[in-house]
Amino acid sequence: MSGMSNPSVDDLDRRLVLATQGGLPLVPRPYHALAGQLGVSPEEVMARLSAMLERGVIRRIGAVPNHYAIGYTANGMSVWDVPDERIDELGARIGALAFVTHCYHRPRRLPAWPYNLFAMVHGTSREEVLAQVGEIAALLGDACRAHDVLFSTAILKKTGLRIGA
Repeated sequence: MSGMSNPSVDDLDRRLVLATQGGLPLVPRPYHALAGQLGVSPEEVMARLSAMLERGVIRRIGAVPNHYAIGYTANGMSVWDVPDERIDELGARIGALAFVTHCYHRPRRLPAWPYNLFAMVHGTSREEVLAQVGEIAALLGDACRAHDVLFSTAILKKTGLRIGA
């Protein structure tokens, strides 16, 4: 939404995006709080957000947990070399695992980087993450030609796209 110049986005949509881009209010009824802030009904807030999701103006509305705050201090990006023709099938199976928070296809960078499937795993220890990676390896079976785990060494602040007022 570069500059929010999309003709299908009006002033209220823009104000709604600005009001929510830092997160929903942490109250029992966040859409009601936004409605009061914007001077519209809660139903209008929900309808507008839903319409923007459908049009692709916004991609999703969801919680972004702070893994460190809830005790998951070991974070490992597991990387896998699997057959390209099976990437969708295998990625869906890995992505469905409860301990995998992100799973996606990435291009190989041969000869140094043979991995084409990435899966983020969080745990309370490196041992727990490695055990979960072992579960992924077992699930992949012979489809796994190689894998590695890249552990986080620093906490980076993550934010989504921001637009100016």
